[in-house]
Amino acid sequence: MLRSSLTLLLFIALLNISVAQDYRWQQRVEYAIEAKLDVTTHKVTGTEKLVYFNNSKDTLTKVYYHLYWNAFQPGSMMDVRSRSLPDPDGRVRDRISKLTDAEIGYQKIISLKQDGKDVATHVDGTILEVTLKKPLLPNTKTVFDMKFESQVPVQIRRSGRNNREGIAYTMTQWYPKLAEYDFQGWHINQYVAREFHGVWGDFDVKLTLDPKFVVAGTGKLQNAEKIGFGYEKAGTKVERANGDLTWHFKAKDVIDFAWAADPDYKHDIVQVPDGPTIHLFYQPGDKTNEAWAKLSGESVKHFQFMNKFYGKYPYDTYSIIQGGDGGMEYPMCTMIIGERPGLAGLMAHEAAHSWFQAVLASNESMYAWFDEGFTDYSSAESEANMTGKSIADAHRGSYEAYFGLVKSGLQEPMSTLSDHFSTNRAYGTSAYSMGALYLNQIRYIIGEENFYKGMQRYFNTWKMRHPEPNDFLRVMEKTSGLQLKWFANYWLCQTKRIDYSVKSAVEEGGATNVTLERVGQLPMPIDLVVTYKDGKKELFYIPLNETFGSKPVEDKTMARTDLNEWYWTSPTYTFKINKPLSEIALIEIDPQMRMADIVKDNNKFDPAAQNLKPADPAQPKN
Repeated sequence: MLRSSLTLLLFIALLNISVAQDYRWQQRVEYAIEAKLDVTTHKVTGTEKLVYFNNSKDTLTKVYYHLYWNAFQPGSMMDVRSRSLPDPDGRVRDRISKLTDAEIGYQKIISLKQDGKDVATHVDGTILEVTLKKPLLPNTKTVFDMKFESQVPVQIRRSGRNNREGIAYTMTQWYPKLAEYDFQGWHINQYVAREFHGVWGDFDVKLTLDPKFVVAGTGKLQNAEKIGFGYEKAGTKVERANGDLTWHFKAKDVIDFAWAADPDYKHDIVQVPDGPTIHLFYQPGDKTNEAWAKLSGESVKHFQFMNKFYGKYPYDTYSIIQGGDGGMEYPMCTMIIGERPGLAGLMAHEAAHSWFQAVLASNESMYAWFDEGFTDYSSAESEANMTGKSIADAHRGSYEAYFGLVKSGLQEPMSTLSDHFSTNRAYGTSAYSMGALYLNQIRYIIGEENFYKGMQRYFNTWKMRHPEPNDFLRVMEKTSGLQLKWFANYWLCQTKRIDYSVKSAVEEGGATNVTLERVGQLPMPIDLVVTYKDGKKELFYIPLNETFGSKPVEDKTMARTDLNEWYWTSPTYTFKINKPLSEIALIEIDPQMRMADIVKDNNKFDPAAQNLKPADPAQPKN
């Protein structure tokens, strides 16, 4: 009987492990793409062999591809959306509506076969729907062979030709890309404005074009010696033979592949100690030479900082490429504008995406803040480090942007899908600034040491996967021992705000009774610092009941008194300081201003400014 019970328990345990593993399966792709770019007609013709692994427990009867360049046509969803918003992106505005037939972008499927047999397809905007000839069973694979033709659009947003700085081709979202399928189903968002998502896999890409052009992009160049690129001294120009030239790249374990091409690219190389080789591609000139020479050193500092605090970059190469219309992240590379002053911040942000988009491949279309906010947070600290500024002040801009959004009345829940915010301002502040503040509030709640331990643990646990917001939260809960779901619910799903005040301080019996008030609807644990007239300071820590615990001591130079928890249902909280009011110089909530408290004026209580007297013990009390 005992043996049977043990066998049953073991079976249940193994079943639970299996269920847990099955729940977070992820699909896999292997691309082999051969594409030719005609630099006269700006057309791409190519073949794409795609091996698709169905690691789910579902039988698939359809698959979907993204055809992103179809968005760059008059009347597209991107065009209409841009012209309908009250605050359209200044880079797009109505430009798509004015494109001619020779300037638009498109991606046409010439043929598509599944395991050698033709399949039925239907194009809906930027989505290609494919009805399979043969259903794809769980834990099996199939092979798609595609012929496609594309036209590179005039550069408007991220992709395209002849951008404002004169870069010939920014080839992003350039190939028919299989959509992601996971435990939530298919992710087939139309390309309207913003973010991307992809399936983990390997890319083997051969790009053929005019030999005058230098190509840079995702992955490692396989035939550098043959084409005379990569082995020459960095910064020199190599004369190539007449006739088209093929560049062969490979990239393993990535979610996308991007590249750029220009005949004037200069190529610099710098090595990160115990890190990747960084390649920089830019057009030399008065507006770029000095800035990009400086950028090479700044990029090394950035990768060292990120490796130390947020996890080790797992690839052995990274390219910083002048291209696009601002900055946009891709696996193993970024496209940034190259002629503006102060490139360090732009580079730091886009390269930090290599941690929070290229390695921790969350779904940006659903949770832009989960990538953009984390990237903004880490890159702000890295930029402060590389420029010698205070890391403590690195996030002030995020606070100011959030407070401005609150005052504007345009705030929407951060859980709104990326393309569905009512204004670009609400999206931008939510994704970037509030996403960064989400981290800084958690850092305040769990303490700095727990925070950085948690960030490293999150990266190492979920790299090369598709983490969800709750996966990050659980890592932080396990690291700190505190409960955090209450905060995620308030910050991400609602628009309630933090506002605490020191309501009163009254002396009684040689002690001081302090009453705090939660004015806003978002509860938080409280750091309250009392400065005494002799110059000493004391931290009174008030945990929130929802955390089921307290954060560790952060500042060992200051005495700390832990008080009873504050229940979120109580609008006020009173505690005693065992000193008379006459010995207190200042009472202040969160003097480091880490809480995103929307009203700062009520956070301080200065007894001298109140002209208060000790309570008269002869007076009756209510």
